[in-house]
Amino acid sequence: MLTFYMTPGSCTTGIHILLEECEALFSVELVNLMVGDQRSEAFLALNPKGSIPMLRLEGGEVLTEFEAIACWLAWSNPKAKLIPEEPLAAARAIELMAYAVGTLHMQAFARIFTPEKFAQRNEDLESIKADGRRRVTEAFAIVESRLPDERYACGEFSVADVALFYVEFWADRSDIALPPRLRAHFELMLSRPCVRQVLMEEGYRV
Repeated sequence: MLTFYMTPGSCTTGIHILLEECEALFSVELVNLMVGDQRSEAFLALNPKGSIPMLRLEGGEVLTEFEAIACWLAWSNPKAKLIPEEPLAAARAIELMAYAVGTLHMQAFARIFTPEKFAQRNEDLESIKADGRRRVTEAFAIVESRLPDERYACGEFSVADVALFYVEFWADRSDIALPPRLRAHFELMLSRPCVRQVLMEEGYRV
């Protein structure tokens, strides 16, 4: 059985959705970031990065990084069709996933949620949060210009959609407006049974 290390409401929600979409058998280890579980000796022995998401495979191997775990799940469960078969379409899905994680999450929302990581002085915290919201808006505008109308990001559901969904979810809960196509995508994702199941399991009302 797979072991999934997750924090409800974090980026791990996207991986949680993929695990349910491919009907994987997995157990869950909750990681409380606020109390520093990710810095414990046991956790660091598995993942010296001290990061989530993390997936321990049946053979004991450990996978880290959102994109790596998502692609492994897609390639290991081809019947779930979590990534396009055509090479360019697959690359486009990975491209959008990487932008959602690397730019929207790590560069924009990180400034909103953890401004202290970017500040040299306490008086800079509010300006850093404001810069984060500006970065979110700018990145959303780029994604919005490339999204199809009322469809999944790459036409059919894929790994790109779960990465985009978790940052849309954060925006929705942070009173950051979603442009029309992103709002339509967010609502489309909320209509998927696995997405609704995951949100309820993680303690959110759908």
